[in-house]
Parts: sequence; structure tokens; C-alpha cells
Amino acid sequence: MKRAYLKTRALVLWAVSGVHFFVLCTLLVGLGAIVDPRRNDWVQRVFFRNILRLAGVKFEAQRSSGFDAHRTSLFVCNHVNIFDPFVIYSAIPQFVRGFELASHFKIPAYGWMMGRFGNVPVPDENDRSRESIEQMTRKAEEAFAAGISLIAFAEGSRTRDGHVGPFHKGVFRLAIRFGVPIVPMSIVGSYEFHRTGDWMLNPGRIIVYLHDTIETKAMRKENATELRDRVHTIVAAPVEEHIVRLESAAATNAGAAKAKA
Repeated sequence: MKRAYLKTRALVLWAVSGVHFFVLCTLLVGLGAIVDPRRNDWVQRVFFRNILRLAGVKFEAQRSSGFDAHRTSLFVCNHVNIFDPFVIYSAIPQFVRGFELASHFKIPAYGWMMGRFGNVPVPDENDRSRESIEQMTRKAEEAFAAGISLIAFAEGSRTRDGHVGPFHKGVFRLAIRFGVPIVPMSIVGSYEFHRTGDWMLNPGRIIVYLHDTIETKAMRKENATELRDRVHTIVAAPVEEHIVRLESAAATNAGAAKAKA
């Protein structure tokens, strides 16, 4: 009975949040054509936060005392599912844009919106030419110079087991090159809410941890590997602690059920 309820619930939530998404996306595309996206940032924030509400998510953002909310930064976050953009935008208290695969910019309407909103195209694996890399670097530099923070999923793909995968080094080289501080971010609980490859939306809470800002101005390109490993450790820690708690609770419940039997 409970499983049937959860499936019905998921279908209803997909329908409601889906309608909201397409209606508001149409509005944002229209606004983006005539108004600088930075001037309607509040509209986007309300939209993204409502997507989470309508999907049944209890959301919370926790900021470390060493997080500087006013610095233009490169936010590095674990990649969980398609709801990540809504989660991130709801958590970061400043104007932020992201790195996105260049192929996504070719999608009708959506691709135009991503370009208009200032997202930075990342070359696809089959098009890592020098020209495409230089274009990405130039657009990232322009964003930072304009006071626009960027978000990067350093794993490059969404998790399939809930753990944080290895980080690529490219974004850390960029941060060092431009002297932009890095803010590690951890999304916790989203994997249990929705897993890539599964359509279920389970009841749950998502907590985003905004960790201490890390300075890069004194670093050299040779420090990119060390910086990558340091940020990975910070991002992964709350995620792994959450997994351990879930496994411990599951073991306790299994033991209690076995004792009753």
C-alpha cells in the first residue's frame, strides 16, 4: 500500500512541477529577450525555489562562518540529479551562472536561454579543440570580470551510487589562473530524493553546505592537483557522513525486524 502511495505521489508531483516549469520557463525566455537577466534574478529565484517545493522537497542551506557571500567566486559542487540547478540557485545568495556542455546550447529555446543568461559552454568530449577551450576560458574570464560567480560540477557527470566521484582538474586551473576564490558546496540528501535513471520522487530533505571560501591568488598552476584534492575532500565529507548514517539506520532497523521475527 505504501509503495502504491509513493508512486502515485511521484506522478502527481512530476505533473505539477512539470507544468510549473514549462509555464515559468516560457516567461523567463520572454523576459530574457527584453530585460538583462541580472535585473530579474529574483523572479528566477522564486521560480527555482518553487520547483523544489512542488517536487515535495524540504530544503535547507547551511553557510560556514568562513563563507564570504559577497565575493565573486567559483562554486564547486557534487552533481546528483536534474534538480541540482534548482537546489544550487536556492542556496547561493548571489547572482550565479554555470558551466554547461556546449551541445546543450544547440537545444531550441533552452540553448538560447542558457546563452542569454550568461552560462559558459564547456566543450563536449568529442570537440575539445584549442578554439573551444579558449572560448570557454574567455567567457569564464568575462563573467568573473563582470562580478558574476560561476558554478561547476567538477565530476563532469551525475552520481550513480550517491558517492562523490573524482574531480576533473580544469576548473581548478581556471580559478588559479584568474585568482578567483573557490567555494566548495555539498548537496546532501538529494540522491535519496531522486536518483538518476529512476523516475521516483521520494519524500526527503536536501541540505546544501556552503563551506569556507578558499583563496587562490597565491597559488600557481602546479597547485591545481592539490587544490582539487582538497576541495574534493571538503565536498565529499558531509555526503559520506550522510551515507554512513543511512547505512547505520538501515542496519539497526533490519536488526530490530529480525529480533521481532
